[in-house]
Amino acid sequence: MSIQFGIDNLLALDPKWKTKKIAFLTNDAATTFKGIASRKALIDAGFNIVLLFSPEHGISAKGEDGLKIKNQVDLITKLPIISLYNEKLAPTKDDLKGVDVLLFDIPDAGTRFYTYLWTMSYFIETAAKYKLPVYILDRPNPLGGMFNLVEGPMLDSSLSSFIGRFSIPIKHQSSFGELAKYFNESQNWNAELNVIPCKNLKREHLFFDWNYKWVNPSPALQNFEACLLYPGLCLFEATNVSVGRGSDYSFEWIGASWFNMPAIVLVWQNILKDDIKIETLRLTMLIDNEIEDIKGIRIKVIAPNAFNPVMTGLILLKLIKDIHPQDFKWQAYPTNVNPTGANHLSLLLGIPDAEKLFDLPLKEWLNKVVSALKVNQWSKTMEPYLLYE
Repeated sequence: MSIQFGIDNLLALDPKWKTKKIAFLTNDAATTFKGIASRKALIDAGFNIVLLFSPEHGISAKGEDGLKIKNQVDLITKLPIISLYNEKLAPTKDDLKGVDVLLFDIPDAGTRFYTYLWTMSYFIETAAKYKLPVYILDRPNPLGGMFNLVEGPMLDSSLSSFIGRFSIPIKHQSSFGELAKYFNESQNWNAELNVIPCKNLKREHLFFDWNYKWVNPSPALQNFEACLLYPGLCLFEATNVSVGRGSDYSFEWIGASWFNMPAIVLVWQNILKDDIKIETLRLTMLIDNEIEDIKGIRIKVIAPNAFNPVMTGLILLKLIKDIHPQDFKWQAYPTNVNPTGANHLSLLLGIPDAEKLFDLPLKEWLNKVVSALKVNQWSKTMEPYLLYE
C-alpha cells in the first residue's frame, strides 16, 4: 500500500475546525502524495487559511542557505506570508491576531542541524504561549526510523542554537510528529498539540520505499543521495573544503584546489571502500567571484539501509585535514542566525571546542568519536512518543 502523508490524512478526515481562521506554516516542498501544494489542496477543500508563515529558504524552498527571508505575498493563494527566518524566528502576538488554529506542514531531512525542525519547535511553543491549538501534519523521515541507525553526538546544552536547540542526536531517526510530541512534553510547553500521522508508514522505510518523486526540501538537497550524505558532509561547512553548493552535486561531492587526489583515493581504498564508492570529479565553480576548476570526489553510498553518514563524514574530515596540514583551514560560516559564523563546527557537532578534537592522534581521535556517536538511550527516550512500528 502507498504511504499517505499527514496532509492526505487530514484531507480525508475533514475536521470541524476547518472553517476556523487558520495560520499555516509551510513551503512548496510540502505537497500531497499526488504532488499538489498542501496549502492549495487545503484551500480547495474548504480550509479557511487566512495567513501563511515560511521557514528558512522561504515559501519557495529555494532561498539561499542562511540568508534572511522577507515577508511576501504568496503567488499561489495570494495570502500574506510572514517569514520566520529574519529578525524573528517565532510568530508574535500581533501576527496571530484573529487566528484560531495553527497548522504546520514542512518536510524534514532527518538531521538535527536542519532548521525546519527548530522552526516547528518555536511554532509549538508559540501555540502554548497564546493558548492556540496546533496541528502537525506528519511526514516520513527520509532517512528512516530504525533506531540502530541513530548517530550522535547528543547536543551539549551550552551549544543551543537555531541549528540545534535541544539535546537530540544528529541523526535522530524520528519524524517531526514524534519530535513534536517529545518537545511538547520534555520542555513543559503543554500546548494543545495534535499530530496527524502518515498512513502505511513503517520505521524501516527510507525515502526510496515511499514510491514518491523526490522534492527538494531546500536548494542544496537535490536528491535522496545528498540527503543521505548530508548529516556527515555538512560538517565541511566549517572548513575551506567545498561541499559543491551551487553545482549539480551539492552534498554528494567535496573538493578543493589543493586536494591530493592520489592520497585521498588511497585512504578510501584502505578505510572506507566497504561503505562508499568514490569517483574523482572536477567541478568548475564560482569561488569568491572567480571561476575555479576544483578537484574533488563524488561519493556514492553502497548500502543506504545500513549507512552511518556522521561517522563517514567525520572520518573524511579527519583524514583530509591530516593529509593536507598546510592547506586545510577551519573557517566561519555566517548565516542569519549566526552572523559572525563563529564556532560553526561545535554548533553542528554539539561538542564544545570541536576543532581541538581533530588535533588528536588518529587512534585517540577514533576512540573519542566512536564513544560520542553512541547514543543508546535515545530509543528509550523516544519510545513514548513513537507513531510508527
